[in-house]
Amino acid sequence: MEANILYQDRQLVLCIKPAGVLSEEGGMPGLLRAQLGLQEVFCVHRLDRAVGGLMVYAKTGTAAAALSRQIAEGGMDKRYLAVCCGEAPEAGELRDLLYHDAAKNKSYVVTRQRRGVREAALRFETLDRREGRSLVRVELLTGRSHQIRVQFASRKLPLLGDRRYGGDPAPALALWSEALRFSHPESGEKLAFSAPPPAEAPWTQFEMKNGQP
Repeated sequence: MEANILYQDRQLVLCIKPAGVLSEEGGMPGLLRAQLGLQEVFCVHRLDRAVGGLMVYAKTGTAAAALSRQIAEGGMDKRYLAVCCGEAPEAGELRDLLYHDAAKNKSYVVTRQRRGVREAALRFETLDRREGRSLVRVELLTGRSHQIRVQFASRKLPLLGDRRYGGDPAPALALWSEALRFSHPESGEKLAFSAPPPAEAPWTQFEMKNGQP
């Protein structure tokens, strides 16, 4: 398998992570090292294994530190596409307290603050609705484990293909990392990248324009 690389320079590489491939060691970093002939590739953010789409990796430790700092300070904007089972509202902002059970690898919405509980927030807009399903665009305001999946599922809008959180069966989880915006770790230049989801179901069941919803 070769990575689909959209952009690279001496500090970073932008690529499409296929669904089913780990975003961390044992997955994309090794593929990129082998493909690009590099000694080191650093993972600075994560996607669930079942999720495909755009990711950025650092080629140097300096770039990794700068990107990680940006993410910690909320300086990297991440946008996703998802297909929900149900009729989603036109738009909204979801805020919850989430607890992630590492042993079960599952997150839960809880009602009170305690050890291990973190606030989760996102904004969304509904782009299209077809046959009881909704295509939504999501902007993450925080980055928590399974955040999009559990926040929508808690409102009876589980993602298609997400059996862990009650979604209808499907060949794959209908969640895609569509866009990233951040500052270059060396030059400080503002960078923006986007990548449409695969031209296959369920994405093709919704209204698309120039490959984008």
